[in-house]
Amino acid sequence: MEPSTLTHARPEAMGDVPGICELPLTRAVVQYRDVHEMDAPGGRIEDIGLALVVEGRYAASSEVVDLGSGRVKVLDLSTELVVLDWVYEPTLDHVASLITATASVDDSEPLRRYAFKLGLHILERVGFGPLTRPTFLRIGYRDICRDFDLHEGTSIRFVLGPGRLTRAHLDYDACALVFRTAMREPDAQLEHALADAFPTADLRRYDPVGDADAIEYEVRLPLPTSFTEARVSLGAMRRGLSTLMARFEPLRFNTVAPLMETFGERETLSAIRAREVSPQSVVLAPPPEGSQVVH
Repeated sequence: MEPSTLTHARPEAMGDVPGICELPLTRAVVQYRDVHEMDAPGGRIEDIGLALVVEGRYAASSEVVDLGSGRVKVLDLSTELVVLDWVYEPTLDHVASLITATASVDDSEPLRRYAFKLGLHILERVGFGPLTRPTFLRIGYRDICRDFDLHEGTSIRFVLGPGRLTRAHLDYDACALVFRTAMREPDAQLEHALADAFPTADLRRYDPVGDADAIEYEVRLPLPTSFTEARVSLGAMRRGLSTLMARFEPLRFNTVAPLMETFGERETLSAIRAREVSPQSVVLAPPPEGSQVVH
């Protein structure tokens, strides 16, 4: 018998790519962000964007517990997925029992405490690298938010003047502070303040596109390539945001500063002994369309 030389014709382009994850994800430790849930920019203050999948038979509706807050939520992990680690079955069973106990006694503290301890242990085990960098930055930035402007979201509000308000959240993937305003015209006073507060950063302005859009400013810091550099970047953010508060809201600054001097600055990352994971390569992308370099 002669072997057949016929081959099946390849489907149309992308026809053989399902486009979604069909793997069972139970026991996986995953990263998640805005694309996975509808939430305020920067996420909620208690969450760290690192979660344990407690029921992941279907990736599109995975039940997870955030390893910062201990909150149970449902995420769509079918189209974008970053798995950092896996836990053993006994660990999963213990987390499940804590979730059940939380629901019955309405006390989430044991679950939150265990979840956060587990999250820090996983970060130490995996180490600092391109994949874990957003989580480390998120943990550090939420400390800054707690010191400066503790509320439900991970952002800091600044009153620039009558009717002028901006909120600063961190783009964890780009290591960029994003200042959202309600204005449609460039704010020269804010631009000068940002340039003074972050003299070494790349400052960009995004002009409105649609009728419902407003001016946004982005302060881009260099992407940290090590755990030490990440803490240095977070320190620069803290100093710059403190400078903005002292400039625009001196009364508020005079209230916040003594508290930090007395009780100290929150610095969760100081308790983590993260090993360094050497990146294979670094790709520098051009500025997105629609942005203008202010300085």
